[in-house]
Amino acid sequence: MSTMRAMIVPQPGASLELVERAVPEPGRHEVRIRVHACGVCHSDSVTVQGLFPGIEYPRVPGHEVVGTIEAVGADVDGWSAGERVGVGWFPGSCGYCGHCRRAEAFACENVHGATGVSRDGGYATHMIADASALARVPASLDSVESAPLLCAGITTFNAIRNSGARAGDLVAVQGIGGLGHLGIQFAARLGFRTVAVNRGRDKEALARKLGAHDYIDSAADDPAEALQKMGGARAIIATVTNADAMQAIVGGLGAGGTMMLIGATGPISINPIELLMKSAGVKGWYSGTSADSEDTLRFSELHAIGSMNEIYPFAEAQAAYDRMMSGKARFRVVLKMD
Repeated sequence: MSTMRAMIVPQPGASLELVERAVPEPGRHEVRIRVHACGVCHSDSVTVQGLFPGIEYPRVPGHEVVGTIEAVGADVDGWSAGERVGVGWFPGSCGYCGHCRRAEAFACENVHGATGVSRDGGYATHMIADASALARVPASLDSVESAPLLCAGITTFNAIRNSGARAGDLVAVQGIGGLGHLGIQFAARLGFRTVAVNRGRDKEALARKLGAHDYIDSAADDPAEALQKMGGARAIIATVTNADAMQAIVGGLGAGGTMMLIGATGPISINPIELLMKSAGVKGWYSGTSADSEDTLRFSELHAIGSMNEIYPFAEAQAAYDRMMSGKARFRVVLKMD
């Protein structure tokens, strides 16, 4: 095959456009992937709407990619054609800068940006990826069903396991959506007393089915007070994109607790007293590196964790993106390639 198809963003704010291109050859430290599936994530709006400075157009979005290595470039060790791999937000790293040498590859000084933002992503039949961005996909995981684990999954799993909470602690997952429905599953399987927090009661049954031990309706009760009555949260995983909702729950942290912000929103206002008197904190969390993606995939395989997906054919990428942006999807949207 000498040509490939891709859905490009020709310029910021434009609709996706189907184009045909020559199949690219991988450069040094790169591989070419035949894409099987790509999740449609809210972060793709960064590329579609031009929300990051310096994005070069046209650009192919997509950073929840599962596919098979077709070709391996020079100086790539440990990877072979035919292996099934995943690529997430993490675009790779140099391996030798100060951050990389200190196990902080996500903050690499020489490789910047993200998959589908600074380089073409997975809304295509083929893509090029840096070898350091690759994660091995367990054989038992379905390519289409597991694609969202490469962003929504790793973001929630990694935030929870880096929150400082220990087995038996109370962990609250705020928001039952694309991130939260996975966060509840991870928190419960990791051994935490899992509390789901959401506006209204319509998702309570689902939250409990996913593993939540308790449920707080933030429309009927003050979520911070409710968490304090339970003893205070060791961790709050804030997946919502509403600043007021985030501010309303900070007071629910217990002594030494941490609120992990993984939902992108505008500025939030926090009373320092609420943190000082408890030695509590608020922290943002980057999704993770390719090694974290592998951990997420393996843990999901071991504990039968999966996302709830709406699947669209590749040719309907614009409809899939619009559905995701509408906020009505239950809960992730995935493109299935031909």
